[in-house]
Amino acid sequence: MDAFGHVNNNQFMVLLEEARVAMTFGVAADAGLVGFREGIVVARHEVDYLLPVTVPAEVRVELWVERIGNSSFTFAYELFANDKLALKARSVMVPFNTETQRPRRVTGPERAFLEQWTD
Repeated sequence: MDAFGHVNNNQFMVLLEEARVAMTFGVAADAGLVGFREGIVVARHEVDYLLPVTVPAEVRVELWVERIGNSSFTFAYELFANDKLALKARSVMVPFNTETQRPRRVTGPERAFLEQWTD
């Protein structure tokens, strides 16, 4: 909570991360795709806070893929608190090779997986 009794902005980033991790580590792994587990980093976040959120609140995050490039892709999110749109956000994600510490390209199987989640 912040000084005004609202959920702190950092907590929203945690909720978005949880949605992202569920998609790239959970759903992707269940589909047989392990590349994201081997390395992926956030290159950029863009967040629009639309409504303050107070506790208690029922929160839901909707997530989809907005764009797929050669070496990055963009997740888009809408966060609802008590069924009211409270936040819109985007995260640019970059597949990453942890051995070389360098970005890598989106593979064909990764692209096919991500395309299922475009709007």
